Amino acid sequence: MQCEKCGAELDLRFSACPKCDAPVPQTIAGFENTMEFQKQMRAILVEQGPRALLDKTRFIGLLNDHIPDYDRERRLLINMYNFGVFQILIAEKNHEISIMKAKRYMTAELYLAENAAEFVIACYTYMLGWVYDSPLKQLPQELEAEEKPKPEKKPPVAIDEMVFTPMAAFKFRLSGNVAIPDGYTKLDAFCFDKFTSLRTVQLPKTLLAIGEYAFSSCKRLRGLELPEGLRIIKQGAFSQCTSLAVVKIPDGVLEIEDSTFSFCTSLETLSIPDSVSSIGAEAFSGCESLRKLFLPDSIKFIDVNAFSYCPNLVIHCIENSYVHRYCLVNGIYFQLVSNADEYLTH
Repeated sequence: MQCEKCGAELDLRFSACPKCDAPVPQTIAGFENTMEFQKQMRAILVEQGPRALLDKTRFIGLLNDHIPDYDRERRLLINMYNFGVFQILIAEKNHEISIMKAKRYMTAELYLAENAAEFVIACYTYMLGWVYDSPLKQLPQELEAEEKPKPEKKPPVAIDEMVFTPMAAFKFRLSGNVAIPDGYTKLDAFCFDKFTSLRTVQLPKTLLAIGEYAFSSCKRLRGLELPEGLRIIKQGAFSQCTSLAVVKIPDGVLEIEDSTFSFCTSLETLSIPDSVSSIGAEAFSGCESLRKLFLPDSIKFIDVNAFSYCPNLVIHCIENSYVHRYCLVNGIYFQLVSNADEYLTH
């Protein structure tokens, strides 16, 4: 790897270029895409100038444009920007002090996992041209160990390989029961939006993603079985499905995005797997029938308004987990359990 500033060969074991002292990109444990984010964020500063970093709307737009993939990591950077982490970093002339303050703020007050906080610091400091050597960076020998030959696997199926579009859904506009054949990998955005006759839907086993607002305002939809291979449920996918009572989210889904189940007023039972790491803004807002919910300790970020207007909710969580601290800080009723099995027996 070569230095972007002077072209010198870089040794990833060190934090600065041997010729020009520019920062060396690094990979943070648990965030294998750190270097890509660092380079793209540095490109934003170089192309747009420092003022772009201080304009919230513009900066978030540039992040979305430069890094359209990796939703989890991009959302984490945006959330931390919104919480003022970048402003903390640039408030001090002494970089070491500002980094220490920013890390303490994220872990102690926002209850972010340590490696997630390190990822945020590594990206922002590299963008600013600061040298930072993270205690959680993966050294080259660790990376090589991870890249040992593995048994051959079939190439992964692309999410957009076969998309079920709103046009394909239109013929079911007045249908009460819909069965989507196997082979489809994605339901497009707004696919069944406002299909008020829809009561049941059978999803294909091949489905990997449900697009934005795909089932929003399906007022009669009562329940559906999400396929085990599903990985992405986009923003607002089931918002205002006022008859939806039961949902089981399959293991493998990484995030409950903004407004996913907002105002599902009949939703009573929900299963969230260990694969989920974050819950977005108003994800369950207005779910007034939701009474108890187990949140695993894999969850490291929950938006402050994720459970707004859920008057009967009691969150079951593990002691000293991020979820436990979130409930304490935000005044949400909770009950401590040792694991998910204990929750299920209550």
